Amino acid sequence: MGANVFGQRFQLMSFGESHGVALGAVIDGCPAGVIFDEELLRREMGRRRPGQSALTTSRQEADEVEILSGVYEGRTLGTPIAVMVRNRDQRSPDYATIAQQPRPGHADDVWKEKFGHSDPRGGGRSSGRETLSRVIGGALARMFLRQEVPPLHVLGMTSQVGDLLLTEEDRRLLAAQDPASVNVDAHAARFPSLHAARAEEKILAAREAGDSLGGAAEIWITSPPKGLGQPVFHKLKADLAAAMMSVGATSAVEIGAGVEAGAARGQEFHVDAAGDVYGGIRGGIASGETIRVRVSFKPTSSIHDVAKKGRHDPFIVTRAVPVLEAMAWMVMADHVLWARTDRV
Repeated sequence: MGANVFGQRFQLMSFGESHGVALGAVIDGCPAGVIFDEELLRREMGRRRPGQSALTTSRQEADEVEILSGVYEGRTLGTPIAVMVRNRDQRSPDYATIAQQPRPGHADDVWKEKFGHSDPRGGGRSSGRETLSRVIGGALARMFLRQEVPPLHVLGMTSQVGDLLLTEEDRRLLAAQDPASVNVDAHAARFPSLHAARAEEKILAAREAGDSLGGAAEIWITSPPKGLGQPVFHKLKADLAAAMMSVGATSAVEIGAGVEAGAARGQEFHVDAAGDVYGGIRGGIASGETIRVRVSFKPTSSIHDVAKKGRHDPFIVTRAVPVLEAMAWMVMADHVLWARTDRV
């Protein structure tokens, strides 16, 4: 199996299976001298971990990190940074039926068909648990960018729960705040809305019924450096879209106006060169304006008796938000390093 490495300059190698001994990440390309903030890493891991509330899987994993290499006396060495997280709360017998009867919409059967031999426990490597490796990489990227581009910030949130959407009033209230001060985690579903309680009720009702809900998340990248992005095969929008679509259960990615642009007239769409319609990227290159990315997710695949008997998320977007943020941090770190070679 190949293709377990993400990034061109700032690279993440992800390893491990859901019910194996451990999962983790090896980060290569992180410059030497970056102040290593272990508290930031632990905090981000805590935001993604299972068992956070009644809205998520009840699997209990502390997700404690072990730093194996690449850091000395509180700073990165410029060498590969290896981080491992041991699995503690596997219940593999829960997956005995799934091994024989794959879940519709999940990767259980296609992985088996592709490789001939796969680990069905907890979804193996196709499990959402693999995303902890991405959060590790995102935390390292954030440490680097905090020194290299201090104003840059990545804010993620749930923007849709089933048929419930953030309202225009919700968006106005969010846009009026300093992005770094917005506490999306204050809401159990990470849905920063005046109707947050309704969203939580919908998720709990789906869990009770053995059902699941689709939804969407938004990522706002504020104060990005101008000029990031390579104009042909590594457009910033292309790399962001690839990063988001690599996360399990994603079904669509939109930047700026997204699919609505397909119904627009040019004389109305291009009224102002600045604006959300472009999503902060033009010609594949960052304009310096806020980059807005919307990521849609299908309902999780564990439904009916599988959902009622096992430990599964009825709504994955809540825990996906820190993962999408991590992917955005890594893409930005990759392109900041890439930009160093754009001109003499």
